[in-house]
Amino acid sequence: MPDPSIWQSSVYMLLAALVFGYLCGSIPFGLLLTRMAGLGDVRKIGSGNIGATNVLRTGNKKIAAATLICDALKGAVPVALCSYLFGLDMGIVAGFGAFLGHLFPVWIGFRGGKGIATYLGVLIGLVPIMVLVFAVVWLGVAYITRYSSLAALLATVATTLVLYFAGHINIAGLFTVMTILSFFKHRTNIRRLLAGTESKIGAKA
Repeated sequence: MPDPSIWQSSVYMLLAALVFGYLCGSIPFGLLLTRMAGLGDVRKIGSGNIGATNVLRTGNKKIAAATLICDALKGAVPVALCSYLFGLDMGIVAGFGAFLGHLFPVWIGFRGGKGIATYLGVLIGLVPIMVLVFAVVWLGVAYITRYSSLAALLATVATTLVLYFAGHINIAGLFTVMTILSFFKHRTNIRRLLAGTESKIGAKA
């Protein structure tokens, strides 16, 4: 019979990884960087989202790029750190925590971004080569349809399927949940896509 203290220790470690990931992911870089740059509150422009796409609507490409990088790093760093120190399972849990933190940050009323940059960061931290799958699908769909949101959503589905068929079962499970959450956060985009009113790449907001 397993030692209860070992089981409890494992649970505490998993919870610690989840909380650590969440705290990293919940840092609202889009909001912080735009305010530091004197661009005001990004939540009051465009879609009101704190992600890089909405930050770009401020007209400052450098701040938008910085937001994209930081949002990816807050997924990659906790995953890489926990995986290195405590093993893959801890990295997976930390990645899930980071993704939840970005989507539902406690500091700003649980109204965060849509998750794609942090999704990529978690992917980089766990299986970096799979970023190529995401990139190829995103670029292909974006080129054909000119819809960034559709490209991102289809890329998440493709990435999850490739992870599964490549034998990364546990990681594919994580990305299945993350993909479902991404679709939930993009629900307004999906409605606009179905109605034919979604903004295309290059179109004015």
